[in-house]
Amino acid sequence: MSGGTGRARAAYRGLADDLRADILGRRYPEGVRLPTEAELARTYRVSRQTVRRAFQDLVAEGLVHRVPGRGTFTAPRGGRYLRQFGSVEDLMSLSVDTTMQLTGPLRRQVDLDAAGRLGLESDVVHTLSLRRLHDGVPFCHTSVWLPPEAGETLQALPELTETGAVSTVTVIGLLDGRLSSPITDAEQSITVSPAPEAVARELQCGPDHPLLRIDRLYATATGQRVELAISHFLPEQYSYRVRLRRGPH
Repeated sequence: MSGGTGRARAAYRGLADDLRADILGRRYPEGVRLPTEAELARTYRVSRQTVRRAFQDLVAEGLVHRVPGRGTFTAPRGGRYLRQFGSVEDLMSLSVDTTMQLTGPLRRQVDLDAAGRLGLESDVVHTLSLRRLHDGVPFCHTSVWLPPEAGETLQALPELTETGAVSTVTVIGLLDGRLSSPITDAEQSITVSPAPEAVARELQCGPDHPLLRIDRLYATATGQRVELAISHFLPEQYSYRVRLRRGPH
């Protein structure tokens, strides 16, 4: 019984993930009707109840809305970048529909605070800065700090070493495939802070403009801290949503 329940749960989450990627990738532009429950059930070889459960997740995330008798439609975003995050994989998939522009290339430096948060014995870290854009509009500036061994695995990549380089990668996505143990955890804190002068220039906003600040500390399955990222988001260009799930009983 429990195995069947687990497979059903995985089926609807997998379907929701596929539809989410298609919506964010603009396969289904704003206002377009998605395939019907019956069509998706046939395509994915699942029950209509599974499709309905996947749609419920997307409705809760604000990505679609349902019209009785007409179907399920992609929701308007009002010009904001909207993403739902519930896992490390969601954070890695930012490359699906945004671009990264390197503003400060990867380099070594001494940073006592970052080294302490990464749990390093030395005060030397690798650091870089970037901004992320959606449809050409900057909505996020991120500063990244890495332990020396992690930074060294990325130092030959032009996406992280050539100022102004534009790509569709994420730093944790690049890092994950080069570590002996995968990235599995992220500690996160969220605050509001005035825009630092350098960040205000990158996001094209006024100094001290209120920004959403998100600190994330990534760790591998072995508990090793491998990245500290501090991001500042423009609230008028970005909506942040988190999916909370009840654990198994």
